[in-house]
Amino acid sequence: MAKINVAVIGCGTIANSAHIPSYMNNEKVNIKYFCDIIPERAEAAVEKYGCGKAVVDYREILDDDEITAVSVCTPNYAHAEISNAFLKAGKTVLCEKPAARTYDEALTMQKTQAETGNALSIGVVNRFNDGVNQIKKLIDAGELGEIYQVYVSFRAHRAIPGLGGAFTTKAIAGGGVLIDWGVHFLDIVMYCCSDPEPKTVSAECFSKLGTNIEEYVYKDMWAGPPVKDGTYDVEEYITGIVRTNGPVITLNGAWAQNIGVGEMYIDFIGTKAGIRLQYGQGFKVYGVKDGELTTTPYDPPTTNHFRNEINAFVDSAINKTRLPSNIDINITTSKLMQALYDSAESHREIVL
Repeated sequence: MAKINVAVIGCGTIANSAHIPSYMNNEKVNIKYFCDIIPERAEAAVEKYGCGKAVVDYREILDDDEITAVSVCTPNYAHAEISNAFLKAGKTVLCEKPAARTYDEALTMQKTQAETGNALSIGVVNRFNDGVNQIKKLIDAGELGEIYQVYVSFRAHRAIPGLGGAFTTKAIAGGGVLIDWGVHFLDIVMYCCSDPEPKTVSAECFSKLGTNIEEYVYKDMWAGPPVKDGTYDVEEYITGIVRTNGPVITLNGAWAQNIGVGEMYIDFIGTKAGIRLQYGQGFKVYGVKDGELTTTPYDPPTTNHFRNEINAFVDSAINKTRLPSNIDINITTSKLMQALYDSAESHREIVL
């Protein structure tokens, strides 16, 4: 069969580490365009991957009828604008997480999908992770009984990314650790628990350790170095509780905390058994059998979940189908994160 043409909008870290290599590995795809507002990035992608054309402005390629699908790998502030433009241009779109900076922006994306009939998926890649899908199968099969509590921890010692830069500027990113890391953890919970509807939300956010950029001492800064005269107006720590029509979800997240132990895991607690998933790794099931307490480790052989995601996206673009990461499903995570931020800002419970 003939290959479909795709365009990659934004040629930064996530494009080069995940989207582009996965497309290059897919025999059904040809990358026709690499687009970035920094010309050197787009040109570097053309040279590195030996294909495509470098462009600076995504508007230049909107009307190219040869493009079937598009990956949007830009900073958060541009997600809604660019995704909406390509949907209106008749393309199938995969937009990196989060869907947008705010719930209202995400709603415009959902509305555009409905109006155009073109599918928009969000890059919540863990829905294509082998281990996460194994947990979902166990929960769906009733192996854990009733899931009544889920605890989420995404905490690091001192690891604010690129302090003072895009990640810590609300106008660009929309928020801090919740919208950057928490979106993945919360989406795993939503997915494994069959997307329960949030009912009430209560949260507090803290911005304490990174406010003095000059004096911030850090363990890690992968998007660094610090921008000494930059902006830091997002949260580095969040704590919250969410009541849903399914389990109660409690969470603690931190880019930076004065505890020297990283804790990146999710506990699914049920009436028959419980699961602890170590993020990006395996999981253990704790239960009872024949009157004895049991611990069963699972270390599933995993394929690259970004590759799984891109392969599924390509097939969906060809077959005009929708993925479990479609905006109609992921909009609940956007709604939940917005409620957490609104609760923290108002210092009160939010009823949804």
